[in-house]
Amino acid sequence: MWSGPRNISTAMMRAWGNRPDTFVCDEPLYAHYLAITGLPHPGRDEVVTHHETDWRKVVAWLTGPIPQGKTIFFQKHMAHHLLPGMDDAWLDQLTHAFLIRDPREMLLSLIKVTPHVTLADTGLVQQIGIMRRQEQRTGQTPPILDARDVLEHPREMLSALCDRLGVAFVEEMLAWPAGPRPTDGIWAKHWYAAVEKSTGFETYRPRTEALPVQYRALLEEATSVYRLLHERRIPPC
Repeated sequence: MWSGPRNISTAMMRAWGNRPDTFVCDEPLYAHYLAITGLPHPGRDEVVTHHETDWRKVVAWLTGPIPQGKTIFFQKHMAHHLLPGMDDAWLDQLTHAFLIRDPREMLLSLIKVTPHVTLADTGLVQQIGIMRRQEQRTGQTPPILDARDVLEHPREMLSALCDRLGVAFVEEMLAWPAGPRPTDGIWAKHWYAAVEKSTGFETYRPRTEALPVQYRALLEEATSVYRLLHERRIPPC
């Protein structure tokens, strides 16, 4: 599942990780992304030291046997971690889904952590690229979920996603125990405080504050890309 930053991607990972048939992994290309970009994210040095930075080794694991004898391998990816120069032929070995969020709400959250944001940092352009690749390969648009739809209709949207992926929906996806997971990245202590307290998807609450004027052009650009994905999403009934 390809997401952008400041989405409900970790909660979605909790939902899949609570299935008895599923193994999950948390942003497996993040260490490579930080090693190449040098961005000063929280805990950067620890992430690069603790996790694999060679994307080729990561890809070999992602496309290899499913760990622990499970039948489903849920991979939580940030789309912007796919950097230029990486061979993307391995993508054709996976089944893809997308998680999107209204750019205004995403930016309001992201700029509190990373004030110097570009369109590439939103992951939207990369999501479009993966989507179009898979459309050309399979003749179908991969399933796309909007975060707001999931928060407002979790059972309906997760059921629809499972149906599109050809797996059975299970009730365990709607509620999970609080706390950390051994499958969480080492960066969890910097980012996952709210998720670790959660036991299910939170109720949707709109962001009402104003976006600073210096991000207005970026918002307009991001929104135009987001709409291409949003119009193809699985809609709530």
